[in-house]
This record gives sequence, C-alpha cells and structure tokens, in this order.
Amino acid sequence: MSTPSGASLDTIWALILAAGSGTRLADAGIGVRKQYLRMKGAPLFWHSARTLSRVPRVRGVVFVFPPEEADEMRAAVADLFSREDLGVQWTVAPGGARRQDSVRSGLAALPPECGGVLVHDSARPFASAVLIQRLLGELDAGWKGVVPAVRVTDTIKRVADAGDGEAVEQTLIRGELRAVQTPQAFRTAVLCEAHERAAAEGWTVTDDASMVERLGKVRVIPGEESNVKITTPADLHHIEEHRRVLPVTGWGYDVHRYGGERDFVLGGVPIPGGPGVTAHSDGDVLLHALTDAVLGTFGGGDIGGLFPDTDPAYSGASSAVLLKEVLGMAQRADVEIVNVDLTAICQVPKLAPHRDAVRRNVARLLELDERYVNFKATTEEKLGFTGEKKGIKAVACVSALRTT
Repeated sequence: MSTPSGASLDTIWALILAAGSGTRLADAGIGVRKQYLRMKGAPLFWHSARTLSRVPRVRGVVFVFPPEEADEMRAAVADLFSREDLGVQWTVAPGGARRQDSVRSGLAALPPECGGVLVHDSARPFASAVLIQRLLGELDAGWKGVVPAVRVTDTIKRVADAGDGEAVEQTLIRGELRAVQTPQAFRTAVLCEAHERAAAEGWTVTDDASMVERLGKVRVIPGEESNVKITTPADLHHIEEHRRVLPVTGWGYDVHRYGGERDFVLGGVPIPGGPGVTAHSDGDVLLHALTDAVLGTFGGGDIGGLFPDTDPAYSGASSAVLLKEVLGMAQRADVEIVNVDLTAICQVPKLAPHRDAVRRNVARLLELDERYVNFKATTEEKLGFTGEKKGIKAVACVSALRTT
C-alpha cells in the first residue's frame, strides 16, 4: 500500500466495512451477517452508501466484503447500482482477518487523487449526511483525523482478575469519557502512514483513530445518539422500528395468436382440443400475465425484458419455470403474495370445464391456499380478435404485502 501523491481534499472517498462475521448474531441463531440484514428493502451496507452519496464531496465508495464473498457481492452491488444509481464511483475490496486488515485492503483500492477518506462500519446505517459534512469540515480546518463521539452515561470501571474473580482497579472519570462512532474522517496520506506503521510494528487496534493518535492529535466532534451500531440481537429493534409492511398490487396483461405449433396450455394445465398457439415459450398466456403481475408488485420490469423471445434458451420454455424464477425475485424483495385474480378472454376453446384444474394448479405454483386464487373465463361476444377466434388474452391482478 503506497501513500497517495497529488491527492486533494476536494476528492473524498469512503470505505464501507462489511467484512465482519457477525459472531454475536450468529451465536444467537441469526443466520444472516449483520451487514446483509435488510431494512426498508435494502441491506444495511446500502443504507450507508446512500447517505455517503448525498454528500457532494464524496466521489466514490469502496465496499469491503468477506474475501470469500467478494465476487458474489460485487455482482450484488452492481445490481443495486443498476436499480438505484447513487451517482458515485465504486469498487469492491476483499476484507481481512481483523478490522484493520479490512481497512488496509480498502485503502489499497483508493484512487491516487483521493485526499480524504471516511471509514464507516456498515452496521451503523443511521449516520446522517450532516454528521459527515461536519467531519469533513474539520479536515478542511487542518485536522489529520476526526471522529464523532457521544458522552458516556454509565459509570465505567477498570477491572482485573483478582484470583477469585474480578475486582475494580479504578473508577474512570465519566466526564472525560466518550463512546466513539463511525464514520471517522482522515487525510488519506496520514491514515496510510498509520497503517504502514501498524503493519511494521505489530499494532492491533479496534478503530483507525487509535492508529492515527500515535501520529498526532485526533479531533473529536459531537456524534449522534441515533447513530447506533447493530451488534447484538437486542439491537435488532432499531431495524424493526424502521420496517413497514405496505399493501402492493401488480397488474399483468398478455396476448397470444392462434395458429401456431405450441399446444394449448393455460395456467400450466394442458387443454385438449385447444387451438395451436404462436409463441416463443410454451405460450401459456395466463401464466405470462400472472408473471408480469408478480413483477409489478416490486418494480421488477416485465417478462419480455427478463426472458426475451430473441433468446433461444427460452424456446419452448415452461411458463411455470419462468414464474418460479420471478417468485424467487419477489421473495428476495420481501414480497408476500396474498391473493390473485385471473381472467382469460377467448371465444374458443370453452374453458369452464377446466376452471377448477387451472385454479388448483396456479395455487400450487404460488404455494397459496386455493381460497386466495380466483380464475374466470369470458368471451367478448364475438367482438375483436378474440371474438374472431384469432387469439386469446389474459389479465392478472396480484395483491401482496411488501416489507420495506
């Protein structure tokens, strides 16, 4: 890791540390690393990236993930940016065994022109842009490092093993104590130098300010009481307080022409004697409309964009398989489907004899109780292309709950 030259405080980057193992949550039986816990539909590390991107001087973000997950998370971050462009540059770096190793890896990924760096824990998703602006203002004033901190309200005692248990060695002066938070701001050259010395001299520290303090004074500014860190199961209520369950609706519509080579299938149920259908996949107009409606519940685009008819991989593909893939997307978006209402419109074939079979199969595909699936079939009184027996169309309405 080399110290950047030609750097300017006009160019600020941030390191978002998301490489921790979350052992305290894991020990409590929570199988998701804390940086990946979701709040308002996005992982915690993304909330920090959003806040940092709102500060005009922050030009880029380095996401530091566990090394074994770096490639997977690079793709995940790219997907997040494709759906919500934060307007900053970004890259991914592999973390290390210790926090300071992860920071060192993130520093190595900074561009040479980066004059100031913000180091932030992904498990603190509530830091404000105002706090970040104040940190940078202190760097502008000449400080080499700046940290936010809040006053300690409990009496703190230093203890030691007395042989038969712990005993108090000293009661610290509470008025002199502060609980330090992130983000912490540093001149990049200073932080790089501190990490070089830490590696050379074997320092082990719990935050970057502890290193920079050995090179000179570090400025302390008031932190934010709301800037809490998610560490233990007891902290999860902070995330729950920000969760909302919203009713959402998706609408789907699809049309297929008769006269093709595909056998007539509706809702995944083969309909004997039905006309051939022109389609790239299996031509199940009802499942296509349903798939689009599911996509509508979380802004997932449309079936044509996900499974284009120009892709030979989807030639003759089962619409049930495509629906299952979209249902997985809905689940990852924290969407729970609670009711569907489906209508097929055609002059031929007669669908009434197959109504129950279609309803049962759709309920099976959605893993819903049949009471929450409705299927209707109607004609258009011999009007339009369906009335002229040229094709079939279907509409779908999906009601769901989305946790954000």
